[in-house]
Amino acid sequence: MPIRTDKCNFTENITSNRTEALFLALTVVFLSLHLWRMSQVGLDFLAGLFLFLSLVFLFYSINYRTLTIQLNAASLRLKFGLFGWTVPLDNIETASLDELPALMKYGGAGIHFMTIRNRYRASFNFLEYPRVVIALKKKAGLVRDISFSTRRPEEIVGLIHEATR
Repeated sequence: MPIRTDKCNFTENITSNRTEALFLALTVVFLSLHLWRMSQVGLDFLAGLFLFLSLVFLFYSINYRTLTIQLNAASLRLKFGLFGWTVPLDNIETASLDELPALMKYGGAGIHFMTIRNRYRASFNFLEYPRVVIALKKKAGLVRDISFSTRRPEEIVGLIHEATR
């Protein structure tokens, strides 16, 4: 559940059992393929690739377990394990509910970079939750928009609008 200490502070931690299960299943699949390949031909490129992929998905299952959203009087902070993004409130042009084509919406969980409506976007997301998108006044590198999953999209959009007035 979100924790609010006043009208300008908001913290929400969200997790996804489905995303966690997907990443753990992929870890097991690629580790099994690695072990099978090792038993058949020993260590070769394909066995190494399967091991590498199993380690990547193990990292994903650990790192992308919880998305933390923090909004205060100065900034919006998104954190997924080792990776985070902080947006000063004075760099937020707009905030709104994110409406995406299905292919882009269900294209993956975790942190993704993509172009939507000719704007480059960083996306911090889980598949089963609605998203909020913020447009930046000034680009951060190539990024012009940032979207993120939340259980309370209308509430956080309202808080961002209130905080950026």
